[in-house]
Amino acid sequence: MKRTLLVIFLTISGLTVLLAQKTNLIFFTENGERFTLILNGVKQNVQPQTNVKITDLIAPSYKVKVIFEDTKLGEVDKNLIFGQGTETTFVIKKNNKNEYVIRYMNEVPLAQAATAVSGQDVVVYTTTSPDESNTSVTHTKTTTTINGGNTPGNEGNVSMGININDPDLGVNINMNVNAPGTVSTSSNSSSTTTYTTTTTTTSSSTEDNDHTQHQHQNQSNAHTAYVMPGYNGTVGCPWPVSPQDFGEIKQSISSKSFDDSKLTIAKQVISTNCLLSSQVKEIMLLFSFEDTRLELAKYAYGYTFDIGNYYKLNDAFTFETSIDELNQYINSYKR
Repeated sequence: MKRTLLVIFLTISGLTVLLAQKTNLIFFTENGERFTLILNGVKQNVQPQTNVKITDLIAPSYKVKVIFEDTKLGEVDKNLIFGQGTETTFVIKKNNKNEYVIRYMNEVPLAQAATAVSGQDVVVYTTTSPDESNTSVTHTKTTTTINGGNTPGNEGNVSMGININDPDLGVNINMNVNAPGTVSTSSNSSSTTTYTTTTTTTSSSTEDNDHTQHQHQNQSNAHTAYVMPGYNGTVGCPWPVSPQDFGEIKQSISSKSFDDSKLTIAKQVISTNCLLSSQVKEIMLLFSFEDTRLELAKYAYGYTFDIGNYYKLNDAFTFETSIDELNQYINSYKR
């Protein structure tokens, strides 16, 4: 009976953690350009907006596409990784090459997140484009009933019924337990959602589309690779971040109090950018512990431009064993 109850307790605990780790993302344009947000290939906001808040995200990363209402501005694609259980804000702006980029701005625990601001479009994350189908979301509580007692003929037995239903995660679990007997479970997933939407169709002439396509092609050809003065070694990524953007990145990481939080933010930012080895070293020095610096150095190697200068990171370590371990990692790394 104790073993059965333990299994049930762990099941409930695991589901509780799973249901609690929802995340909000906020995207806004620095200069007020209107855009449509696509997450994992699914359109989220019905009409173009300047500020979009997506709630109830359950995965730690998404493929993001920003499509501007003004087709001449083009599109922005990015893979984003972020902390779960938070509300994370990203700004859409132009970099020093006059190209639109998505940049991490800040994050707060979800419990401390502010309510929607004026002019902000709040959308519950959906896996079906809102202008393509009509669905309705039904939320139900999780209830657990435990009945037990020493009734005649039932001494030592426990009867338990569990019903867990969360349509956002597609979870519907029913458990019936009669200890010390067997545990029976059944699960299924279903969700229905209802939206009232207005579809706006934007069209442009063939000449404008051709101009935009050629413009993007010319920009791509002009910025395919960065040339670092005095460096002729192996290149790991095409274009490192600007000093201004790196200053923002460094400030975001250093704003955290603990190494674990700093490392989480650092990995999120590094995974969507290209750094110089000197910039990686600056980030390493923000950490107090040797193990954390080593983990950061390993992670950043795949996102570094001048990897031939990576040996300069050795000065950030206190122990020779850390240097040896990083060298072994680099030697085994396959690009």
